[in-house]
Amino acid sequence: MTNQNVSNQPRSDGTSHCGSKPKKIAIGIAPLGIVSIGIVPMGIVTIGIVPMGVVSFGVVAMGVVNASIVGMGIFSAGITTMGLKVWSPEGAAIQQTFNKPSSPENIYAFPTRSKAEAEAKKLGCLGVHKMGKLWMPCATHGATQ
Repeated sequence: MTNQNVSNQPRSDGTSHCGSKPKKIAIGIAPLGIVSIGIVPMGIVTIGIVPMGVVSFGVVAMGVVNASIVGMGIFSAGITTMGLKVWSPEGAAIQQTFNKPSSPENIYAFPTRSKAEAEAKKLGCLGVHKMGKLWMPCATHGATQ
């Protein structure tokens, strides 16, 4: 028994399914083409709601290069992105926070208790506390921030 809907030929309505040969340009719901535009487009260049392709533009994109709100790929730009190289307005703020060059005024851990006590006086807090092998000013960790 054969099923005509699972053949490698285009369906009578002109659309293709994932086992079909892609069209050059495909538009629609889940279109398969070299260039695809639609709800869940699949192909080389895809534009749509959930595009999947080498280059994808859309809401939730998956591919090598993505521009989307949520993207997964090697190069990805968007709000929430995952990949080897990503750009995100939120990610840029996070990177700036973590990649700040350290300077002496930002370092509150000292090798000796006496240096931590001197820093505690400058900061206007009481006591010191140990952090691993280092000493930090103020009796509790939160007081240094």
